[in-house]
This record gives sequence, structure tokens and C-alpha cells, in this order.
Amino acid sequence: MRVTSVLSAILGAACAGALALSTPARAEPERIRLPGSDVVLAAVLYKPEGPGPFPAVVALHGCGGLFLRNGKVSPRDEDWGERLAAQGFAVLMPDSYGPRAVGPQCRNRDRTVRPSAQRQADAHAARRWLQSQPFVKPEAVSLMGWSNGAATTLYAIKDSKTSRAAMGDGPDFARAVAFYPGCRALAARGGYKPRVPLLILMGENDDWTPVESCRRLVEQAKAAGRTATLVAYQGAVHDFDSPGAPVVTRRGLAFTASDTGEAQAGTDPAGREDAIARVPAFLAR
Repeated sequence: MRVTSVLSAILGAACAGALALSTPARAEPERIRLPGSDVVLAAVLYKPEGPGPFPAVVALHGCGGLFLRNGKVSPRDEDWGERLAAQGFAVLMPDSYGPRAVGPQCRNRDRTVRPSAQRQADAHAARRWLQSQPFVKPEAVSLMGWSNGAATTLYAIKDSKTSRAAMGDGPDFARAVAFYPGCRALAARGGYKPRVPLLILMGENDDWTPVESCRRLVEQAKAAGRTATLVAYQGAVHDFDSPGAPVVTRRGLAFTASDTGEAQAGTDPAGREDAIARVPAFLAR
């Protein structure tokens, strides 16, 4: 019995150590407000320990919004904020919906807060706020987004007069990461050129924002001599990087590949694991 107890204690300690390695240290976000183009934006800030200066990331929520009904940050956004802060990045997540008095937009076809306009302006407002902070390296602020926020990311780094006009003051974004964006509209226009290195991460089986149009977008960028990479995970669907979300069929969605309003979403463990390793390495270059 004594030997069994000792072995159990050792195995328990080993498992606890492995879990500590895989789980980021919890970093409570700071609630802040910052000036936007048409509203005062609410945002949450995940900040590493110490004075900095740190590289930073503007992170843009998807069509479901940044906050849950109970006021907490959504699990996927919280998970990434904590992970990146634990690896030395300051992460600012602006809320594009609450300050404009709109709720989740996944079921809304007539959206008044658009990736190409208001949300793009929010991304640059967040970048400028970070660049004004003493704990941030102004030239090392990157952009990252999910789904609707990923589409915003593509617009915000597009090499065009409209996107450059939205920048305002300060250095441009250093790099950009887009998780499962809707690429169809941008790809259809042709000639997409990102101003900064771009990484797109998607599920090969995504039937909400399908991968093929994003492949065309990356081909356009490469043809123009720009740096763009697409990684598509076999078997993965929308929201593949969410922590512990079972794969379910979402219904009543405004835009899906089949136009039926139905699409699958949920965690793909292999894709999530790869993204957790790949994204910080890409941002740190």
C-alpha cells in the first residue's frame, strides 16, 4: 500500500507538471477604453509581467463578439490572450460590437459594422493606442483575427489607397495572422497584395468560410511578390483552434459555403496544437 501510494504521488506530480507546461499562466486582462473613428472603443489588454517594451498584437474577435452574455471574454479569445501574454506579447482586443450597440452578427446578413470599414478602423485605432504605450515596441505591433475579424485583418493590411488612408499615424503592422477568414470577396476582385507578411490558418473541411478562395488570395499575393502562407489542416473545420469545443453543426448563419445557413464548427486537436506553436514563432520573426 505504501509503495502504491508513493507511485501514485509521483505519477500525480508528473501529470501536474505536464499540465503546467501545456497551460499558459493566467493573466487577468485589463479593461480599457480607447478612441475609435466613430465611437469610444472598449477593449481588453493582456500584458506580460515586467516593464517591457514588448512586441504586441491587436487581436480581432469573430462575428460572435468579444464578450459572452455574462461579460467574460469568449473562451477562444481568452485562451489566445493568455497564451501570447505568457510568451511575452502584449495583446489588445478591441470590441467592435458593444460600443456600437449591436450584438452578435453571425446570423445577420445586413451588417452595419463591416470588416472593410468600421472594423478596419478599429484595428488601426488599437494599433495606434498600443504604439503610444511605453511598454510596447512601436515597430513590433502585429495584427491577428478570427473569421469576421480575420476578414478585417485582410482588409487592414491590403496594399490599396483605401486601406492606407485608414492607417493614420504610426508604423504599419509588422505581421498578420488570419484564422479562417472569408476570402471570397477579396479573391474575386483579383490582385490582392498584403503590405506585410501574412499567415492564414484554416480547416480543410471548413464549410463556413471555405479554404479555396483563400488559396486563390495567397496565390495572388505571391504572384505580386508578397509574403503570404496558407496552412490548411486536414479534417478540421471552423473554430478549429477553440479550446475544448465539440464539433457541432451551427444553424441559421448568415453566410456559409452552401448558402443553407448550416456549417460545422469545433476543435481540431492537431490543428490547434500546430497553431499554438506556429503563431508565436511567426509573430516573433
